Amino acid sequence: MATSTLTARPSPTEASHDLSELGYRQELHRSIGTYASFAAGFSFVSILTTVFQLFGFGFGFAGPLFFWTWPAVFLGQLMVALCFAELAARYPISGAIYQWSRRLGGHIVGWFAGWTMVIAQIVTVAAAAIAMQAVLPAIWSGFQVVGGDPSIASLSGATNAIVLGLVLLVVTTTINSVAVRVMAVVNAVGVTAELVGAALLIVAFFSTAVRGPGIVLDTSGTGSFGALLAAGLMAGYVLVGFDSAGELAEETHNPRRTTPRTILRALVFSGIGGALIIVGALMASPTLDDELARGGLAYVVTSRLGDLWGRIFLADVVLAAFVCTLAIQTATTRMIYSMARDEVLPFARRLRRVSSRGATVNAAVLVGVGAAALLLINLGHAGVFTALTSTCIVLLYLAYLCVTVPMLYRRLRGWPTTLGPQNDETGRPAFSLGRWGLPVNIIAVVWGLAMAINLAWPRQDVYDPDGTSPVLQYFGLIVVGLTVLGGVVAFTLKKAAYRQAIGQLSGPVPGEDAEVPLALG
Repeated sequence: MATSTLTARPSPTEASHDLSELGYRQELHRSIGTYASFAAGFSFVSILTTVFQLFGFGFGFAGPLFFWTWPAVFLGQLMVALCFAELAARYPISGAIYQWSRRLGGHIVGWFAGWTMVIAQIVTVAAAAIAMQAVLPAIWSGFQVVGGDPSIASLSGATNAIVLGLVLLVVTTTINSVAVRVMAVVNAVGVTAELVGAALLIVAFFSTAVRGPGIVLDTSGTGSFGALLAAGLMAGYVLVGFDSAGELAEETHNPRRTTPRTILRALVFSGIGGALIIVGALMASPTLDDELARGGLAYVVTSRLGDLWGRIFLADVVLAAFVCTLAIQTATTRMIYSMARDEVLPFARRLRRVSSRGATVNAAVLVGVGAAALLLINLGHAGVFTALTSTCIVLLYLAYLCVTVPMLYRRLRGWPTTLGPQNDETGRPAFSLGRWGLPVNIIAVVWGLAMAINLAWPRQDVYDPDGTSPVLQYFGLIVVGLTVLGGVVAFTLKKAAYRQAIGQLSGPVPGEDAEVPLALG
């Protein structure tokens, strides 16, 4: 009998009761299993998509030595992921970053974390959508419908990227508007193809290597420590989004047990797979000069594997880019839904609506339109890719800090022991860092601050290499400033509704102890 109790899956009624204890009723459909939960985080990171996009960027700044920025960023992000896993085991709610930070730092911190995350994710959807430009024209020249230069750094390449991105956004918005089950199936199939493709690509690179793994110790391409810091932006851009499994917690079976593990698996699989791809590419590349910096992984794939197999692998990258965009859009809709449910966003009643199929249609359309608008605003500018990528990642790191900083403050005051014994759905103790919680949390905060500064630093050679637009050079800082300003305005407009929706200005948030500061100012 004891074994049966531990392995049984909670009924929908039990899962709904668990959610009600956190202050909400079940509206989304619980139809996501362990693999689909893992797929949500892994496809957001999407090493095939992002490493293909940014390999040339990292190599161009620091040569082969840029590889070492990957494990450095991975270890830093692992500290953040461990903190998130501990939170996911205690607060399995959609809008994870918003809900976690609200319960740790109070309503104001939570609101700004959610607002920043929504803006960051919409920008990330736009940045992911233009990834099609990195591979589709290499598969068939007919995909280059604007001009003749497919390079994302050229005017025609950037414009064509916007055209392809808009088409992709129409498709992903449609899927997210149909049903969560359809999204989960498409995402799981895409992630499976990406995992298989990544494994085969690693084997192909190592089997066609023309130099040994010691190439990662070659310092000839590194001009300075500053160049290495700039090259580190590549890994910083890639290794984010593993927390998106938490966005689907209300739709996941056994979320207290499943979500912490899938958050960590998504990052670990991405970290190991990405490292092997980078090493393999450096070993297999015909040259280690400007041609590799310009052509990136597409150059290595087509030159080493031949035209046919090269195109097949690039087609797998296209699929990975598709599910990456889909996953990011899905995570964003859940964040919007969670905030709208608390009546803290403009047009909240429309944005929180859930269709009979479990889809958040209005939120999905808003994200699709917002991402499309960002692409169209940058029409005619060759710096669109770097500007969008840098902006979204800076905002993501700031949103993560809105969780790890108040978490550290609360941990110093006794959290999570103040919550009492915590078990998952099987009756086992919930995921916990135990005595390692404090040092891990400290490293996560220090790491997040350092990385946010490194990402936001207005380097001309990163954000405006042609020196044609000072706006692009400071684009990241400008968007951060506008996000904060817009957040102040939006929060002020919804402040009264927020107070009414959350409840009294004193007393605990549902699912939390009474020590959380709840003043709204």
